[in-house]
Amino acid sequence: MDLELRQLRCLVAIVDAGTFTDAAIELGVSQAAVSRTLSALEQVLGVRLLHRTSRSVTPTTAGVQVLARARQLLAEADNLVREATTGHTRLRIGHAWSAVGRHTAEFQRRWAARYPGVDLLLVRTNTATGGLAEGLCDLAIVRTPIDHHRYSHATVGSEPRYCVLAADDPWAKRRSITLAEVGERVVMVDHRTGTTTVDLWPPDRQPRFEPINDVDDWLAAIATGRSVGITPQSTVTQYRRDGIVYRRVRDAPPVPVNLVWRSHDPHPATHAAIALLTELYQEGSP
Repeated sequence: MDLELRQLRCLVAIVDAGTFTDAAIELGVSQAAVSRTLSALEQVLGVRLLHRTSRSVTPTTAGVQVLARARQLLAEADNLVREATTGHTRLRIGHAWSAVGRHTAEFQRRWAARYPGVDLLLVRTNTATGGLAEGLCDLAIVRTPIDHHRYSHATVGSEPRYCVLAADDPWAKRRSITLAEVGERVVMVDHRTGTTTVDLWPPDRQPRFEPINDVDDWLAAIATGRSVGITPQSTVTQYRRDGIVYRRVRDAPPVPVNLVWRSHDPHPATHAAIALLTELYQEGSP
């Protein structure tokens, strides 16, 4: 027998209402139906969930655990239904590390003012598509190469690159760094979502790379002083840390910032997001 959401709702209703009779009234069914549904749930799980007396109903030890998970599952199911039925009243934009950097707060403010009927939600997911491939967002901000067969995109701006250093690194006293100098150091990189690749250096002058998969771990490793990193400007404003400084890489090519979406099913607000982000990046251009 399969577990059903109505069985979990029945369990929660019984515990919250305090009696089978009150739970039946809340659920709009008979008391006998409440009893049958609870029995079916206990049969599926193979454990007793409630202690029942003539005056009270209390969860068993197993019941306490099941009840907690039932509340979580029901909340997730309600969210799924709400997202499906509300349709396009919400726009989820995924990103791997740093959203749109210094433009993030202004993007959120202007969006709320211009499109009050569409809630904007920024979702951080450390994947190559910023959560788009996983179905976690409607659009994604991507700074790495794009699969043009699967996704459409628009370039909304570009960002200069910065070298990330420990605060006590000798280079921290300087205003800028060159790629050739970085090539002599150990460079921490995220191969899944990072923008730093061997193509930035000639074949005979490439640095030694060390992989890492999370921005916080990346910053922690760099703060030790044994390595450095290169990152778009967006990271500079989104991830300020004690023990870390950012210095411009003056001869590095800029990083394009793309808004990416599923070609076959674009969100109706896609072009509005493109226009607003392009506006912000143009305003921030030197």
